[in-house]
Amino acid sequence: MAFITLNTDKLKHNFDYLNTFFKEHDIDWSVVTKILCGNKDYLAELLKMGISQYSDSRISNLKVIKNIDKDAQTIYIKPPAKGVIRDVIKYADISMNTDFRTIEMLSKEAQKQGVTHKIIIMIDLGELREGVMREDFIDFYARVFEMKNIEIIGLGTNLSCLYGILPNNDKLIQLSLYKQLVEAKFNIKIPFISGGSSVTIPLVMQGLIPPGINHFRVGETLFMGTDVYNSDKFENMENDIFKLYAEVIELYEKPVVPTGELGTNLEGETYSFEEEDYGRTTVRAIVDIGLLDIDMKHLDPTDTSIKYAGATSDMVVLDLEENPNKYKVGDLLEFTMDYMGIVRIMNSKYIEKRIINSDTPAFIKTKA
Repeated sequence: MAFITLNTDKLKHNFDYLNTFFKEHDIDWSVVTKILCGNKDYLAELLKMGISQYSDSRISNLKVIKNIDKDAQTIYIKPPAKGVIRDVIKYADISMNTDFRTIEMLSKEAQKQGVTHKIIIMIDLGELREGVMREDFIDFYARVFEMKNIEIIGLGTNLSCLYGILPNNDKLIQLSLYKQLVEAKFNIKIPFISGGSSVTIPLVMQGLIPPGINHFRVGETLFMGTDVYNSDKFENMENDIFKLYAEVIELYEKPVVPTGELGTNLEGETYSFEEEDYGRTTVRAIVDIGLLDIDMKHLDPTDTSIKYAGATSDMVVLDLEENPNKYKVGDLLEFTMDYMGIVRIMNSKYIEKRIINSDTPAFIKTKA
């Protein structure tokens, strides 16, 4: 059976690095847990690390966190749908909002549950995903400011996720200016300006973050060690916290080119083959994962001699050429994944999730 592993020692290394980094720059940060897809065992390991705030876009995931630690502070990081208002109030201490009617519903539900719900109002700075338009923001804030059982604790923005609009000093200064405007107009103090995410970390390193930006939401860099801004990796962080292992369930020498009339495959694709491939054979291995589990463009074998040949819903076919490493049926092949690959695998109920660390016995082998 295929399985994914999470290395807790490597995860702790990345957490300690980021925690120290943000403290040095007087920035609070929240861990975005979306990549864990609500897996209780993985979340329990994360909660052991002393993280103070958790963010997720799925209420079910926040519920798991609260069940592990009722005192953990949670943030719901997308505008709430009408059907989840009750659970947002119940399981999220804070939510990010952009719609007046939605906040009205949150206010009414907070009154029913006898709590004050904290919100961060998101402003659109050009990414055109969620966010109140800049020209409407002050009026919007004034209306929300009067609502019962609602406390505005911050302003925020999202960049890079939809169109890849990169954060820069100018955009973040704009966010800081809105903080100054509302504080002056309403005679209040806003604790959080949530203008940072994994993509913004390199700007902090370069000293390009305005002083007012004091809250980051970080997922990918913690779990992947990636420099999202430059599409690279941080040398002083671990990049392979997650690994996927799939078992070889068939291995034969077969022709490179299939025989018969070519039509479309499962995904509607039509294959073509090079002239030199006709009559050539190769060793082909089938492993026990498929398109239902992951899109192959997000997956890479750690053995670089292995090439991708194709996939169906439940099986992936690999080209081993002459099979120089002498793989056989029953062996495990190791893969690394990008962020979307891990999320896809974590969402698959058919893939076992395992926890490893430096004390874990060497049960993981690329050969049986």
